[in-house]
Amino acid sequence: MPKLLTLLVFIVTILSASAQQSAVPDISIVPKPQHITVQQGQFILNANTKLYINPEQQFLKTTAEQLAQTIRTATGQQPQMFFKKPKKRAANYIYLSLTNSPDTLGPEGYSLSVQPARILLSANQPAGISMGIQTIKQLLPPTFNFTAVSVPALEITDKPNYSWRGLHLDVVRHFFPVSDIKKYIDYMAMHKLNTFHWHLTDDQGWRIEIKKYPKLTEVGGWRDGTIVGHALERPQQFDGKKNGGYYTQDEIREVVQYASERNITIVPEIEMPGHALAALAAYPELSCTGGPFKTERAWGIFEDVFCAGNEQTYSFLEDVLSEVSALFPGQVIHIGGDEVPKTRWKACPKCQAKIASENLKNENELQTYFINRIGKFLKTKDKRIIGWDEILDGGLPNNALVMSWRGTAGGIKAAEQQHGVVMTPTSHLYFDYYQGNQQLEPLAFGGYTPLSKVYSFKPTPDKLTPSEKRFIIGAQANLWTEYIPTFEQVEYMLFPRIAAASEVFWTKPENKNWQNFAQRMQQQYKRYEALGINYSTSTYQVKQQATIDTLQHSATITFTSDAAGTQVFYTLDGSAPTTASQLYTRPFTVNKSATIKAASFMDGKLMDEPTTITLTIHNAFARPSKLQNNPSRYFPAMGGATIVNGLSGSLNQSDGQWLGFSGTDFETVIDLEQTKTINRISSSHLQNMLANIFLPTQLEFFVSEDGKKYKTVKTIANTTDPLKGGIFTQTFTAELTPVKARFVKVVARNIKVCPPNHRSAGKTAWLFVDEVVVD
Repeated sequence: MPKLLTLLVFIVTILSASAQQSAVPDISIVPKPQHITVQQGQFILNANTKLYINPEQQFLKTTAEQLAQTIRTATGQQPQMFFKKPKKRAANYIYLSLTNSPDTLGPEGYSLSVQPARILLSANQPAGISMGIQTIKQLLPPTFNFTAVSVPALEITDKPNYSWRGLHLDVVRHFFPVSDIKKYIDYMAMHKLNTFHWHLTDDQGWRIEIKKYPKLTEVGGWRDGTIVGHALERPQQFDGKKNGGYYTQDEIREVVQYASERNITIVPEIEMPGHALAALAAYPELSCTGGPFKTERAWGIFEDVFCAGNEQTYSFLEDVLSEVSALFPGQVIHIGGDEVPKTRWKACPKCQAKIASENLKNENELQTYFINRIGKFLKTKDKRIIGWDEILDGGLPNNALVMSWRGTAGGIKAAEQQHGVVMTPTSHLYFDYYQGNQQLEPLAFGGYTPLSKVYSFKPTPDKLTPSEKRFIIGAQANLWTEYIPTFEQVEYMLFPRIAAASEVFWTKPENKNWQNFAQRMQQQYKRYEALGINYSTSTYQVKQQATIDTLQHSATITFTSDAAGTQVFYTLDGSAPTTASQLYTRPFTVNKSATIKAASFMDGKLMDEPTTITLTIHNAFARPSKLQNNPSRYFPAMGGATIVNGLSGSLNQSDGQWLGFSGTDFETVIDLEQTKTINRISSSHLQNMLANIFLPTQLEFFVSEDGKKYKTVKTIANTTDPLKGGIFTQTFTAELTPVKARFVKVVARNIKVCPPNHRSAGKTAWLFVDEVVVD
């Protein structure tokens, strides 16, 4: 009997060890640590695990409690916490301690040692302990259903590459309660971000209580409705529903404390001198005209701004900023400074008098005066200003920081002038842009910023000198909420791009690897699911690329996606792909018209909607096409080859399928390479009136047998109103009596300038073309 019992115990031990081994998660830490070494064995978290804190460092209690709660979720047991050092022979414990050793961890670095008997986490400052705890959390299984959890043995030494790792949230266009803001902060902490840029005022609302000016929230905190659909659509429509809200000062303090406990600093943004209609609705005397005004319902840039010649404006803003400074203990306050029309200032006697009295040259220098005056005042509150890169125009106070959003040029200029810079270009870090195929995504601002593009960003430009590079203090992702009415959609737009941004901000460039990151994200997606986060699956969308072979007159189709570990199935007849469809293994050739649909699958499950391209093989397909005028350097696509590649452009002029001509006509000659009978010629164009893109005024179609003498076969006058709103394409088709020709010429006439009654009347107009089809 004792022998049998011994055997049973042995079998149970082996099975238990096997179960624990299978519970060891993949090491998929995001952002990737700077140094990590995997060891043999694992630490077992169970009901007997204890949590020790250096008795001289009880201020780590809040941070330790966050870890204890996570362990409770993972194991069902919350470890007992002790404020003492563990005994030398103790085992099965986690020990948190600050060290004063002269190392290179800095304020947020940490050292983590996971051994079979213990987990040791040390850092120079509490922020480092907080960062290390986030790493420990990611070593736990993504789905919490174990009673005993195995943590792989390893050694990590880690610290951030940038000191400013920011995330922005606009609560003006759509307001979110404190509970949602706390979730947002939790998501930041989870990804080791440390700066929350809280956009609190704009034309569409004032979201922070100011005791001295109660009407800012009573009046400016609410608007009469919100635009329905996209702002570029015409006519604009509004829902007529009262919309708004604001945070009391007590709520602000609550959020500030919550963020501080997670080692996150809040940078509030109070917009000035533009984007001020909510404030002007409450206090119209601060404008150039005296109003009256309403809190704005639409999105955009508006001419009514704070009057820069009125001393009352400065008194008001100093009062507001005094209260704001008292609420936010961080050193930095964002003062906006972007998109400031000067129309009102030009006509305002007070502004013109200020220009004269301060010996300023013009309204641009008046804005510089305004920004510098605000900066000097905030310096008396021991604060620094940060603003969008427009504040660079005309010079800045020495201690001012610049947030470069219109690309990186502003950041480069600021660094050259020895100003601290936060890089946040629209091209890579605006999360209100589409992250997948526009036709498959919810309404967004525009643009296209998939996960891989976020990951590719490099905050420090190579062109800076070593001494200038040190002024790039970090980077930030921005989430504007014009088209994000719910927090569920905030999550959708934020995840998983926040993970890519976190690695860009934290990890040194030489340690980054896109393929490795994509693999690690598979574990993160499971973690997001377990946490109930509404993350986007757009990374699984298949990107289709067609490479044209001008010799074989065929197309090679290549599929990629931003997700790892998937299988791609596709069809060529427009039907929805399933796992019974053709499996993609390598690029393939298509030599006849096809509607190609492709989708990603994992374990037989469809991961996102199929993507579609329609390839049209026609007489001009892949034939030589010579352009009379070069397209703009901003919209060159693939030059003349673009219009005969068999592919149509989307409603996004930046999708790589559109040629854009600024103020010039489109004219091409296509060589069919042999004489053919032609029945039809068509040319497709885009109109986006509010982006100054118009359909051609007229199209002319010509044919020739020798390329020298051309015959006009059709002229089509455009009858579509150039002021017609919305974004749409239109194909102009010349139906012909059959004619023999080798050369086809198409001329599309640019409207040249924006028409009267257009908001940019008289300015240069755009003409876009995507495909010329010859049948």
